[in-house]
Amino acid sequence: MNIDWAALGSVFGVSLVVTVALVGLFTLGIVGLSKQAEPAAQGGSTGGSLVLARAGAYLCFGLCAAAVAYGIYLIVA
Repeated sequence: MNIDWAALGSVFGVSLVVTVALVGLFTLGIVGLSKQAEPAAQGGSTGGSLVLARAGAYLCFGLCAAAVAYGIYLIVA
C-alpha cells in the first residue's frame, strides 16, 4: 500500500483553509446580526449602518450556505 503524502497534505491544507474561511464568514454573519441601533440621544447613526450590517450578515450566511451546497454537490455528483 502506497500513500501519496503530497496529495494527503494538499487535501489537508485545502480543508483547513476552507474550514477557517467558513467559520470566519459565519462569525462575521453573527457579528452583523448582533449590531443594535444606537440611541439618537448619543449621536448614533440613523440606522443606515444597521441596515448595512444586516445586509452583510445575510450575505455572509448566503455564502456559507452556497459553500455547503457546493460541498454536498461534490459529494453526491
